[in-house]
Amino acid sequence: MANITFHNEPAHTAGDLPKVGTVAPDFSAVKNDLAEVKLSDFKGKKVILNIFPSVDTGVCAASVRKFHVEASKLNNVAILCISKDLPFALTRFCAAEGIDNLVMLSDFRGGFEQHYPIAFTDSPLKGLLSRSVVVVDENGKVVYTEQVAETTDEPSYAKALEAIK
Repeated sequence: MANITFHNEPAHTAGDLPKVGTVAPDFSAVKNDLAEVKLSDFKGKKVILNIFPSVDTGVCAASVRKFHVEASKLNNVAILCISKDLPFALTRFCAAEGIDNLVMLSDFRGGFEQHYPIAFTDSPLKGLLSRSVVVVDENGKVVYTEQVAETTDEPSYAKALEAIK
């Protein structure tokens, strides 16, 4: 269980991110077209998991925008943005923002959370996913993780992008 904060108040998650050097757990989540996708569908690619509570908040939206810009500079990399938002909300956001090169995934069915137990167990965000980044190499190994200590802060984009190289 992670001890983090939300607006500087203690918050906790059900578990922890996978450890660097381990095989990234496979998971399923729902794409904007309601089809399920798995991490294993991206085998052979480097993957950045951009995990956040809700795209309808400023910091979460900023992380999606930042990774959208960075994705255009990367080769053989898939950026998966994962939240509990419904696919319809993710589609609306991407259409309004002109975002078309990220894989937006909803964990409303819980397939991601089962393998990455980082949902808040308390705080006003109880049930939503904790802001985190996981970088997976083309062999499926975790090479970087960050669970942001203060949920209202952005992740370290530079560290995540450096880990993908």
